[in-house]
Amino acid sequence: MSNRIILLTGAAGFVGHHFVEHILKTTDDTIIGVDALTYAGSLERLRDIQIDPFNHPRFRYLGYDFRQPAGQNLIRELRDVTHILHLGAESHVDHSISDPLRFVESNVIGTTNILNLARGLPNLELFVYFSTDEVFGPVPLDGDMHGHSELDRHNPKNPYAASKSAGEQMVVSFANTYGLPCIITRQMNIFGERQHPEKFIPKVVRSVMDGSVVPIHATPDKTRAGKRHYIHARNVADAHMFLLNKKPWTGTNPRDVESYHIVGEQEVDNLTLARMIADNVVALTGTGALKHEMVDFHSSRPGHDLRYALDGSKMRDLGWAPPLMFADSLKKTINWSLDRREWLDLNHAL
Repeated sequence: MSNRIILLTGAAGFVGHHFVEHILKTTDDTIIGVDALTYAGSLERLRDIQIDPFNHPRFRYLGYDFRQPAGQNLIRELRDVTHILHLGAESHVDHSISDPLRFVESNVIGTTNILNLARGLPNLELFVYFSTDEVFGPVPLDGDMHGHSELDRHNPKNPYAASKSAGEQMVVSFANTYGLPCIITRQMNIFGERQHPEKFIPKVVRSVMDGSVVPIHATPDKTRAGKRHYIHARNVADAHMFLLNKKPWTGTNPRDVESYHIVGEQEVDNLTLARMIADNVVALTGTGALKHEMVDFHSSRPGHDLRYALDGSKMRDLGWAPPLMFADSLKKTINWSLDRREWLDLNHAL
């Protein structure tokens, strides 16, 4: 198999830099990483994994804001790209509620610009669109473990989810109109090292250490917490490389855009997760305690849902399983965060 040349958007983001690390460690592929370096993106992530963004034999950083159309010079510079992994996106639900247009610009217009760029690449074999469980909307908190299948109807409940759903439709339209080879992947809650400190897991670690109260989003009667499937970022990267190697869509009509759900092996409610984090912090440091408050999820954060769920059987049937187990990867992430506390600091962040 010839080595791939991968264009990776969002390469300096939390998930993107884990993709860079995983690809460089497990393949001979070359990566061209683009990132606009908005508030959630930082080249420090790449430097922290010993990758010089401007001087590495298999990684090259390009500063490109894909909210703007790609010029011909950029398209010529990327002419040898064989695969595009379009991870770059605005993803904070609260921000989408306060500024929905920003999410349309990044996740719909930006995706369209990357798709247009892809059309001009003569060696492109595949465009991968990185989407989310939130496009389907919630499932009942009291429901069984059944999750949404790849073919279920979209029902987004906030502007972020709607913008990702619209991005999916642009991908399908480019496959149908231009024959662009595309697939869609959807993932659930991702965690790991160097995550932005505003996110739930680093926030709880910080709160356990400083004694602040953790809000736990719950039912209106404040008796039951919301649930999520959590998955480490390296598992998500591993699943994508599994797909690129296996090519399960081979032989299908290129206008039939296949989608794949990448799901963690364990669902956990957020109060249980907070307690797991606190137990790990106390065990590792000898200090700290969890202080939490159950809050009505919708009154405190409109547009949020208590439970999402995806059916991961398609990937399992193909032979993929997450290499990192949840409890072990959570413990390692917490241990790393305690060793590298600057990444928990909202002011240091990125």
